[in-house]
Amino acid sequence: MLETKIAPSILAGNFSCVGEEVERITASGADLVHCDVMDGNFVPPITFGAQMVQSIRPHTALGLDCHLMVLHPETHIEDFARAGADIISVHVEACGKKILSVMRKIKELGVRACSVVNPETPVEALFDTVEEADMLLVMSVHPGWGGQKFIPETFEKLRRLRAFCIANGKDELDIEVDGGVTEENAKSILEAGANVLVAGSAVFRATDMRGTISELRGE
Repeated sequence: MLETKIAPSILAGNFSCVGEEVERITASGADLVHCDVMDGNFVPPITFGAQMVQSIRPHTALGLDCHLMVLHPETHIEDFARAGADIISVHVEACGKKILSVMRKIKELGVRACSVVNPETPVEALFDTVEEADMLLVMSVHPGWGGQKFIPETFEKLRRLRAFCIANGKDELDIEVDGGVTEENAKSILEAGANVLVAGSAVFRATDMRGTISELRGE
């Protein structure tokens, strides 16, 4: 049985006190800290870079799950590795045919590698990355903005991806979902095959953060 992990996205937190927000989710039982990195090119918004990751690193012992929504991610991964990233996620759409070499470079830096697909990309695009991946990420909203609704077609993508992993001896591979995760749909997402849930608004807007994280985990 795969461990269910909750990765609150600091994109939904208060940027005036990010260190304190990271401490708050850590104390509330989060498993990872999800860092949404956007460059204004691969996606329209600009969020933050490796300096932010370096700044929050002293505030938690949790793994920093750095999701690079950027063009040419291979030019940035050394910076994020030095900043303290534990996982670096790169998009199939941004890497193209270089995806496997980029993932190998991430692993050579001592960081876990994750490949990602956007909602419009067939989940089969992740199949060729399974041998190099420490985690796979399926976007369940269009990347760029928080607060979007979960795209229902994601359930079938998760089922196909988990079935492929099992059929190829990768039963224990983490599958992450990012976007529109709530207390209402978390159980269905987990049943479809994911085990790592990124949740931004659901966690940071909760009146009981610990209770919400526990509920997302299915406890």
